[in-house]
Amino acid sequence: MKRMSFVIAALLASTSISALPALAEGVKVGLMFTLSGPAAALGEQGRNGFQLAVAQMGGLGGMPAEVVVVDDEQKPDVAANKARELVERDNVDFVVGPIFSNILMAIHKPVTDAGKFLISPNAGTSNFAGADCNPNFFVTSYQNDQSHQVMGAYAQSQGFQNVFLMAPNYQAGKDSLNGFKRSYTGGVVAEVFTPLGQLDFSAELAQIAAYQPDAVFTFMPGGMGVNLVKQYRQAGLENIPFLSAFTVDESTLPGQKDAALGFLAGANWAPDIDVPESKAFVAAYEAAYGAVPGSYAMQAYDAAQLIDSALRKVGGDMSNADALRSALEAAEFKSLRGKFAFGNNHYPIQNFYLTQAIKRDDGKYQTSIVQTIFEDYQDTYAADCKMK
Repeated sequence: MKRMSFVIAALLASTSISALPALAEGVKVGLMFTLSGPAAALGEQGRNGFQLAVAQMGGLGGMPAEVVVVDDEQKPDVAANKARELVERDNVDFVVGPIFSNILMAIHKPVTDAGKFLISPNAGTSNFAGADCNPNFFVTSYQNDQSHQVMGAYAQSQGFQNVFLMAPNYQAGKDSLNGFKRSYTGGVVAEVFTPLGQLDFSAELAQIAAYQPDAVFTFMPGGMGVNLVKQYRQAGLENIPFLSAFTVDESTLPGQKDAALGFLAGANWAPDIDVPESKAFVAAYEAAYGAVPGSYAMQAYDAAQLIDSALRKVGGDMSNADALRSALEAAEFKSLRGKFAFGNNHYPIQNFYLTQAIKRDDGKYQTSIVQTIFEDYQDTYAADCKMK
């Protein structure tokens, strides 16, 4: 943490504050991420990615930026109260977060009802992509189904006929399995929902061993994914293809290490994507934090770039919400993932990839792009959004 703080401070110190517009008082952003418990690694990546962008840009929109960081503790009631504090007491201009979809469901109303802009750098539930879309809500990640649809399409292409499905019992878990089945028409040998936060998968692994499916597809982020992958190898099940999303990625690989090697996943980005801005970001992130960034960090970095681009477009004037909203919709920034545009529902239209866990020559672990599965893909719920 000391090293991270030093690097960020050095980056900020290198920016000429005197060059900022005299008319600007500054912008205030509330960051809400899960920063404690087994899933803290996900929130830390999101926080770090956003703060790195602000440090490199010397603020947001050419203005000084105050960033208020809060821990939602992965508890919806705690998150809702802290969201109200951010918009009522701290009077932030934007709220950026969260990681988990149940937290998004808790904070969406208090933030948007207050007339503030909520930008999610990860959670992207189906309801807010469709009928419940909101003019003050933007997503810089994906709609929850989409990365899982990648794996459904892959399973379909491999001719798998019996797949074991498993996810935590909350909105993102349900979206994940629905997304997989949207692209997969083969047989499902079992569909299992586990408690959110479960760390012992011995019962589920016994089921997999008994069923001997053609493949397993799972969504288990954070500490759940670390334990599942290690226990999967320990159970001797590696002969059954392990397909996932947000289970084997840069937030979990430091804990999984060799147990995850070769496992496949669906994603909208990987650290080796051939985009110049992304290569510079990965190098800067590793230098600042001593870790390989994952999509959580990338999407949060893009959230900061989105805010920066919108504020520049309106000349730092945040008094006209309609103009600021239009500037956000324009998304005039160079995304780390390459092509990026918002659909009518304020969710991204982007590419999606099949990735694989690898070990680099320097001993660090990361995901690597295997092939493109979907190009310029918009989520299917956008048709139900009444915004134009």
